[in-house]
Amino acid sequence: MKKYLPVLLRIIVAFLFLISAVAKMYPSPYFAITTFEVKQLYVMGFSESFAPYFSRILIGLELALGLLLLQPHFLKKLVIPATILMLLVFTAHLSIETIQNGGNSGNCGCFGSLLPMTPIEAIIKNVIAIVLLVYLQKLLPKGNDQRNFWVLTTVTFASILAVFMLAPIQPQTTVVGNLIEGNEVEVTTGDGPAAVKSDYSAYFPNIDKNKKILAIFAPGCEHCKDTAKQLTKMKRENEDFPEIRVLFMDEEADLIPEFFEYAGAEYPYKVLDIVNFWKILGDENDTPGVIYLWNGNVVNQWDGINEREFVADELMESLNKPASAIK
Repeated sequence: MKKYLPVLLRIIVAFLFLISAVAKMYPSPYFAITTFEVKQLYVMGFSESFAPYFSRILIGLELALGLLLLQPHFLKKLVIPATILMLLVFTAHLSIETIQNGGNSGNCGCFGSLLPMTPIEAIIKNVIAIVLLVYLQKLLPKGNDQRNFWVLTTVTFASILAVFMLAPIQPQTTVVGNLIEGNEVEVTTGDGPAAVKSDYSAYFPNIDKNKKILAIFAPGCEHCKDTAKQLTKMKRENEDFPEIRVLFMDEEADLIPEFFEYAGAEYPYKVLDIVNFWKILGDENDTPGVIYLWNGNVVNQWDGINEREFVADELMESLNKPASAIK
């Protein structure tokens, strides 16, 4: 057993690093990595120009360490210490986040969206991995390392390059897909609250006039499609229901016609690149998003599929409130 234990420990920790790297690129490398940047790196203060490079190098290093743990060159002298150091850095960051914000909720991003994990869960995972590596370091005999440094550099650079190739850095663009906005009739709903200019007016010039519903969807999201279908039903059953505008993420944008077919109606829409999409939705929020605006004021909003998920009755209740009841 003692003979095979070091091999088993190497496989366990290597698997953790490999699955972490792969999970950060699931289900689509560019989508997953960009989402990781917006939800994790931007929050930490990384700039939009630096985050795409840092994210890909970080994932490449995770992939490289996972592979290097399975080979014999400089294993005890460099690979294991480097792996422990990376885990210590991750743990320190997660500990600070836990102290500042609490660590019992949210996804730390360690395994992307494939295996959501809270910061506390990630800290426990990292501590266990560090203990295993320290024990592995003691089990391995001194002077047992093979010493071909080119193996380390080749695996490391190849891993980083592979991530850049799987998810090439793309310029931020906004694709306009507004098909029918000019044909719609405004629904007048009274004076309402004092008019303000919302962030959404950059995409729909008339969205700050009267009551509007802004839906923020991903075209391939089943929950988004169901929410759109609910909104269509509400609009057909209530003649005074506000006009609906949609902002789509450009991931799977080719599914938009199918999306509207399922929803039962087509609405004015625009398609945003992933970075701008998450900026509009909010890095702590998730799809589907629904926002009720009155003269540019956000009266109520819903997002995701958990405690803040869209509820049709709540929207109708908000729509029926007078302006004096809006804070």
